[in-house]
Amino acid sequence: MATKGYTLIEIMVAVGIFFAIIAAPSGFFVGSLKGQQRALASQELLDNVSYALEYISRSLRMAKKDDIEIKGITCNCCPSGDRVNYEVTDQSQRIIFRNYDNKCQEFYLDDGGRLKESKDGVINYLTSDDLEVVSLQFTVVGESQFDDPSLQPKVTLFLEVKGNRGSDPSLQPVIKIQTTISQRNLDVQY
Repeated sequence: MATKGYTLIEIMVAVGIFFAIIAAPSGFFVGSLKGQQRALASQELLDNVSYALEYISRSLRMAKKDDIEIKGITCNCCPSGDRVNYEVTDQSQRIIFRNYDNKCQEFYLDDGGRLKESKDGVINYLTSDDLEVVSLQFTVVGESQFDDPSLQPKVTLFLEVKGNRGSDPSLQPVIKIQTTISQRNLDVQY
């Protein structure tokens, strides 16, 4: 008596071939998804850092000499009271200056690892809470009118930022950026 059907061995071979054929494209698809997640995390980090860096650079470029008299009122933003363009405090993690609107402005790192701006007492965050600013350093060269006249005031800014998108270390990219900004208003004696 002949029965129509498959033996257990034939079914096992068919299932094995089926899984072998499906496994390769599935692995490729999962790898592509993980790669896309890493690329998106890196792009988000780069976009946020780029915005913050451009905003800080523009503000620092437009800074004015502090401790001067404007319409009979002495404008003094920097704690030292000296005629400086910028003043760096808090172990070089905070910079204070007088901006182009003659208002006090500062950039600094808060305790939660976010970059902040304070402009005339109003505080704004410059980085999202998905990022952690690991390191922020400001270095000023040519900060005083009494320095070497060939030294135009320049600020070197170093940022190290880490993305905190998930628990997977590959989704936590790190970027280190350093740039130097010189003042647009020349600090020359006439």
